[in-house]
Amino acid sequence: MPEKSNYSRRLFLKTSAMAALLAAIPSSVKAFYNDVKTFILPRKTVLPVKISVNKKSYELKSDSRTTLLDVLREDLNLTGTKKGCDHGQCGACTVHIDGERALSCLTLAVMVPGKEVTTIEGLADGEKLHPMQEAFIECDGFQCGYCTPGQIMSAVACVNEGHTNSVEEIKEFMSGNLCRCGAYNGIVQSIQKVAAR
Repeated sequence: MPEKSNYSRRLFLKTSAMAALLAAIPSSVKAFYNDVKTFILPRKTVLPVKISVNKKSYELKSDSRTTLLDVLREDLNLTGTKKGCDHGQCGACTVHIDGERALSCLTLAVMVPGKEVTTIEGLADGEKLHPMQEAFIECDGFQCGYCTPGQIMSAVACVNEGHTNSVEEIKEFMSGNLCRCGAYNGIVQSIQKVAAR
């Protein structure tokens, strides 16, 4: 007498239904995830941006959330402006916008059309260094050099805006620029040297 099989039509249907259900779950979960992601994080808006940097005009397409710092470093290959904290606390990314110092990590690229951006690369006049750059070299205003571009851009603004009446005033103005090497005495001396000219 043949043995009775443990498999039945009912078992086959239940197993097939369960497999179909399990196969359907990942796609529905993924669709739900994409819907939630699109709702919470809106799609990138890419805009045409025309900016003037170091007296040269550039036209590019940029995500509306891209910072000026990222455009300078990644799109324009102007890597003198450094990315330090990326939160506006260290000053390594300092540039001038229409002659006033600004933190490029907190400035959106879409905010600067019609304005003139000056980076450390645009400070010198060809091969001739800016007086502040020369002073930093003469007074040992830097050590590792990572923060130096931002320090120099702020130091130029310090002199241009007339905040050089005392060491305390210079230190207060420059307090947004951090130097991990501690070259602060050389930085202050550099500023005093340029202000005395």
